Amino acid sequence: MKSRPLVVKCYAVDDPNAPSPITTVDNNKANTITKLVHFVRHGQGFHNLMADLAKEDGKTWTHCIGLSLENPNPYCMEEILDAPLTNKGREQAMILQPTIQALDDTHKPQLVVLSPNCRALQTGVIAFDAFIGKVPFCAHEMVREETGVHVCDQRRPKSQQEREFPMVDFSLLSDEEDTLFEKDRRETKKEVTERVYKFLEWLESREENVVGVASHSAWLLTAFNANFEVAEESLKGWFQTGEMRSVILEFVRT
Repeated sequence: MKSRPLVVKCYAVDDPNAPSPITTVDNNKANTITKLVHFVRHGQGFHNLMADLAKEDGKTWTHCIGLSLENPNPYCMEEILDAPLTNKGREQAMILQPTIQALDDTHKPQLVVLSPNCRALQTGVIAFDAFIGKVPFCAHEMVREETGVHVCDQRRPKSQQEREFPMVDFSLLSDEEDTLFEKDRRETKKEVTERVYKFLEWLESREENVVGVASHSAWLLTAFNANFEVAEESLKGWFQTGEMRSVILEFVRT
């Protein structure tokens, strides 16, 4: 892969080698921006539930092929377009509230970024409820799930999301309809990596030092394994539904 001018190093918050979430400039180091980021995977969505039920019923499917009698892919059911949270998913988001509210003042989010998919929007506004009206909440296309083929990953129209989530700023979404979703082609891992990189460039430019991000499993797995230089291997693992992982990101321009 072509080298990029922005390198993002990732540390556990308790790593003694992790830098502080501040901007530093010195003679020995290029301008380096450091941020504390609370990454959250959405709670259980109806697509997760349908997949679990299908597996219990002994069904198997090829993920990147649409729904058919030969391929009973539950992620392609029209009924779960932009799948919302189940009751369990809402509970998982609520479980995060005490942890987030108890954060030290220096660890409290100054900005919350949300995937524009329904389940991530719901998770973000529930989990970070204490900060609604106090810090910006914004939807960002670059943190949405790996998309295409799976109907559950197709987002609803922008205006519909704005009506349901009036506390979220959707101005970064340039299109009313979902222009990233392709019915017959799944986004490649390389394309997801490019989206993550674009988001990181945007995040680097923001003035906030502490940020919450509500996203999805494949996006998070890509970020931690392909985009970040991770100091601790355990950080590369799969995010469970409703999991929050807080890390220090160091943005270095090469």
